[in-house]
Amino acid sequence: MTGVMRSRSARRVSGVDRFLTVIRVVMASLIIIGILAFVAQQIDPNNPFARWRNPGARGLTGDQFKGLLISGLSQGSMYGLIALGYSMVYGVLGFINFAHGEVFMVGAMSGFITSDKLHAAGWWESNFLLSLTVVTLIAIATSTFTAVVTERIAYRPLRNSPRLIPLITSIGVSFFIQNAVMGLLGPATKSYPKLPEWLTTVRSVDLGRVFVWIAGILVVVGLLWYLWRGGSREKDPTADAGELPVSESELPIGEKAGQVAATLGISVPALRWLVSVWIALLLLGFLVPGKVLIFAITGTKITVVTVAAVSMAGLWYLVERTKTGRAMRAVAEDKEIAALMGINVNRIIVVTFAVGGTMAGIGGILWGLLFRSVHHMTGFLPGIKAFTAAVVGGIGNMGGAMAGGLFLGSAESVAPMVLMEPLGIPGVSQLKDAVAFTVLVLVLLFRPAGLFGERLSQEDRA
Repeated sequence: MTGVMRSRSARRVSGVDRFLTVIRVVMASLIIIGILAFVAQQIDPNNPFARWRNPGARGLTGDQFKGLLISGLSQGSMYGLIALGYSMVYGVLGFINFAHGEVFMVGAMSGFITSDKLHAAGWWESNFLLSLTVVTLIAIATSTFTAVVTERIAYRPLRNSPRLIPLITSIGVSFFIQNAVMGLLGPATKSYPKLPEWLTTVRSVDLGRVFVWIAGILVVVGLLWYLWRGGSREKDPTADAGELPVSESELPIGEKAGQVAATLGISVPALRWLVSVWIALLLLGFLVPGKVLIFAITGTKITVVTVAAVSMAGLWYLVERTKTGRAMRAVAEDKEIAALMGINVNRIIVVTFAVGGTMAGIGGILWGLLFRSVHHMTGFLPGIKAFTAAVVGGIGNMGGAMAGGLFLGSAESVAPMVLMEPLGIPGVSQLKDAVAFTVLVLVLLFRPAGLFGERLSQEDRA
């Protein structure tokens, strides 16, 4: 009897696998057909393949495509900042905090209130940078406070409960924050004050030159970094003292370079990495035609992408290079063992929520600057998309969360016009949300652990 049940279970599993395989093939085929139709459309809108589904389509110009890409990257940067909160909480506590989108909304709303007051006092126009700094600090403080209070009141008493209970609680907290903000500020949409012209003006940015500068900065910073770290290195005790020295003239060129690098305190793998990045960026900057790398972009979008990158770098340094970060990683690995090592687990969990709230507050301000309008439901859809970005990148992986946000933002901006419009799908401009969740389905179908997560074994999938 047991053997019969196992064979039936195996047949069911194999049937599910076959069904998923069919879904994968269908989805991949649609994507390939859409790309081919788009390429054919760009080459000649009147060729038979391009006219097959959408005879009236005329394709995208290079400037339109680059505009969509820049818009997607700027919006994806905010998804990534919110997704960092999801990944950090999941990494430490093992549950999804669905109220994190509302923490982002609180930051955006507090930023609006502060900017509106500064605008009424005349400071917003007369001293914009100082006003923006004040608005950002208040938004960060408000979001951080909301995240910490939420953890203390709603989640800490349920810490030893089954994971489903905190998950449901987080949904309740989300609705509570939404309705509390609506009760305090009303349901109407609020608009940030007008931004200065120098921030909203469209500029032409030559990314080729940017890449060349980045290449130079990477090399210089890398050399200084490894020089500083290499100065304290001791001689390898495992080296064979009886080995005869080799004359410098007898060394191959590669080994000579390695010796020079070692003299400077640079490891050979690090040197190879630096040189590879340098050459790649230089080639990209010099060899790609100039028109291809010239983007029309507003100062607002430049600010959004830059601030998101700096925030991610700061978070990486906190987690990877500080004592608090090591404690966070220890708590994420095993809370009981971390407590035995003398780590204050409650404090580290509060810090985790606070850092996630800080990222959400920064994202809220960037949202207000980019779109200027906010309301009590502002955090709902971006929060869900940020969760999608975290899953796409690999839930619990911070770098994956940011990369997933950029990928998701780019996909929902570019894919409707590139993949759907050539196939004659109506209303493609209104299908951004559908694209975002289709990306989630595709990632779960082809790589359930996310793009940067660990591959699941067959036992894990079962």
